[in-house]
Amino acid sequence: MTDGALSALIVEGGAMRSIFASGVLDAFIESGYFPFDFAIGVSAGATTLLSYLSGQTRRSHHIITELACSSDFLDPLRFVKGGNLVDIGWLWRTSCHRFPLDFDTFRERAIPFYAVTTDVETGCAAYLPVRHDNMAEVLTATCSLPVVQHETPCVEGRPMADGGLSDSIPVIEAYRRGARQLMVILSEPWGYRKKPARFCWMVKTLLKTQPALANAMLMRAYHYNRALDFIANPPADCKIEVIAPPGDFAVSRFTKDPAKLDAGYLQGYWQGCQSLLQAREEIA
Repeated sequence: MTDGALSALIVEGGAMRSIFASGVLDAFIESGYFPFDFAIGVSAGATTLLSYLSGQTRRSHHIITELACSSDFLDPLRFVKGGNLVDIGWLWRTSCHRFPLDFDTFRERAIPFYAVTTDVETGCAAYLPVRHDNMAEVLTATCSLPVVQHETPCVEGRPMADGGLSDSIPVIEAYRRGARQLMVILSEPWGYRKKPARFCWMVKTLLKTQPALANAMLMRAYHYNRALDFIANPPADCKIEVIAPPGDFAVSRFTKDPAKLDAGYLQGYWQGCQSLLQAREEIA
């Protein structure tokens, strides 16, 4: 990242698919590659970014392959019985206990870090700064899934939900904030397009008390594909590097197969190494 322009790192979410970003960012950590002026993460992409900014290799890998695969986190039977399908709070607390964050490194890195959430009352994206004193509430909010979780988390008194509902790939926001050199880590292979929401009536029914959030869910494909269009055709003063999973990436949102997860991690790690090699060649 050169030429004096602001640079930004954008990491998409995608639940277990974030194992790819985990591999990419571990390659960066090992090479001491932290050239960004700010970073924005969405949902699981934000929690993966946290480990990167703390300089902790394999931390996100452990969280995904060990904790996120546990029935304490994802339990369909619990949901059928009236509980939450996923327990984001448990995942956060347990990950902090099992794999403690290096807060000193995170603070010393001093790269401004934002997590995207969706304001339940407006349906609009909120780009919240992540700090030592608020990261628990912000990072659980960005991962909070409506309908399958009964509790709605609040940040500074405002109910928030998963940032992927309103801005899954916040490249336009990064550009608005002055970034002209963007690195974007996606969770789907390049060429993927999100299809419009199905069963719109069901979404509106399930979220009848939160109409703005329902509208955000119904508009998600539009905003997602608009971001992809921006990446494919950026403004003349903007350069975007995309790191995306290969076409044979076998990890879905809820994959628990250890072999597939490890393969997805290694695919990300390899892509990260290739990006670093290209960066070195450009400098030379």
